[in-house]
Amino acid sequence: MAASTPALALLTARKVAHVVHTYDHDPRAQSFGEEAAQVLVDRLGVRPEQVFKTLIVERADRSLAVAIVPVTGMLSLKAAATALSTRKIAMADRAAAERSSGYVFGGISPLGQRRSLPTAIDDSALKFETILCSAGRRGLEIELAPADLVRLTRATTAPIAAR
Repeated sequence: MAASTPALALLTARKVAHVVHTYDHDPRAQSFGEEAAQVLVDRLGVRPEQVFKTLIVERADRSLAVAIVPVTGMLSLKAAATALSTRKIAMADRAAAERSSGYVFGGISPLGQRRSLPTAIDDSALKFETILCSAGRRGLEIELAPADLVRLTRATTAPIAAR
């Protein structure tokens, strides 16, 4: 399973320390991030704020970008717009997010996307030794150092989660 998704292939190729966690995804789940957080908190004892979701957003010029925030919070559109150097952002259309990333909605990883997009990560990630994010499929999560995620995505860190 080492390279079963582009995200895992990237981590392996770059020799980045990571741990893969799997769980049985419930197709009835309404919130994929909350489902992941609940399972991972129960299984690993991590804090819910350590589990991050990957959101594809559309900037004012219609280009896409990535925002990564804790699953326990919501994206602050205004803060994310500032971090992504645009006057406003909106959530991208589901089909556009899937097309751009190469991943299915609810399993979009910030790593190994088809196209490299401008990325902002909520700065709360930096207070943890490790964080978890999608490995590119529902029910598949990666645990890695936040600094590695920032480096691999060439992300900026900013307070982009609504507090």
